[in-house]
Amino acid sequence: MAEKRDYYEVLGVEKTATDSEIKKAYHKLAKKYHPDVNPGNAEAEVKFKEANEAYDVLSDSDKRAKYDAYGHAAFDPAAGGGGDGGFGGFGGFGDFGGFGDIFSSFFGGSASSGGGRNAPQRGDDIGVRVTLTLEEAAFGCKKDISFNRIERCSECGGSGAAKGTTAETCHECGGSGQVRVTQRTMLGMMQTTQRCSSCGGTGKKIKTPCSNCNAKGYVKVKKTFSVNIPAGIDEGQKIMQSGEGNHGRNGGGNGDLYVIVSIKEHPVFERDGNDLYCVVPVTFPQAALGAELEIPQLDGTTEKFDLPEGTQNGARFTLRGCGVKGVRSARKGDMIIQILVEVPKNLNAEQKKLLTAFADSCKSGNYNSGKKKKFFGK
Repeated sequence: MAEKRDYYEVLGVEKTATDSEIKKAYHKLAKKYHPDVNPGNAEAEVKFKEANEAYDVLSDSDKRAKYDAYGHAAFDPAAGGGGDGGFGGFGGFGDFGGFGDIFSSFFGGSASSGGGRNAPQRGDDIGVRVTLTLEEAAFGCKKDISFNRIERCSECGGSGAAKGTTAETCHECGGSGQVRVTQRTMLGMMQTTQRCSSCGGTGKKIKTPCSNCNAKGYVKVKKTFSVNIPAGIDEGQKIMQSGEGNHGRNGGGNGDLYVIVSIKEHPVFERDGNDLYCVVPVTFPQAALGAELEIPQLDGTTEKFDLPEGTQNGARFTLRGCGVKGVRSARKGDMIIQILVEVPKNLNAEQKKLLTAFADSCKSGNYNSGKKKKFFGK
């Protein structure tokens, strides 16, 4: 299957395009590639549907925000769905969203997907963000998450009709949910298919609606789901729970649940990929004389490190294999430590005297970086 093109590219607009610019670009493409204007032209039909799908998302501020954040994964139309809200919404491209109103300004009718509302429609995917500590992300954990999901009504089983009753076939459209309309337009007589106004495109008429879902057949339910967080997961990565998204319609499959990871700031460590970074404070004597340090690790243990004699402020050292393992790898990253030499404050008279004597005893050879001589000229 060919990879979907970027929706902004499809309409030929920039990502900063205004609503007016998006609408104008769509008008132009819809008029150019409509199947009634290009009978038998398969390429034009594909471009027409592509433009419609792009406009359906970019003309809606909520959908556009989700698309900008997650791309095509926010709607996942490849599995037969997509729709009114992407992560957390419900609906589908089958009804072409707000396309009908715009299309009518050209041809006096509305577009049709062919299958209408009676075709199987996959449920939308749902995105839920979970916040972890660095330790939870590094070593894995189990998290309970709560979210709202669209489910088939338990009272009517999704029919929309009250228990003991059934929905009747719409006599206006014969159960197809669509009617054919012929109208005169600026391009001549055009025959279009539009949603049946009598049944709202469902092909069914409900005389006694279900009181639980108000004849919709679907209800919003709050769910709590336990998710296993794999060790090594990083900021922005997603965990997919197949089939745990919104329920499908007309026999369509359920959408998926995507758990999107955020990681809290740690008081000691910073993470970059599988490597950990931290600042290690040492005293001036430790830096000058060298010392054996106990470097704290993310799992609560410590790692011994021999600080070399004469270590300068800002020096970096690498502790191999003391970082975080990757989700798909058993190998751990490294820990990079940066030395911070702390200068003593609030010295008493005796300490100042000793430090002055020490300074007087130092020769140029004790400072071998050469920077002092270059700066002061001596």
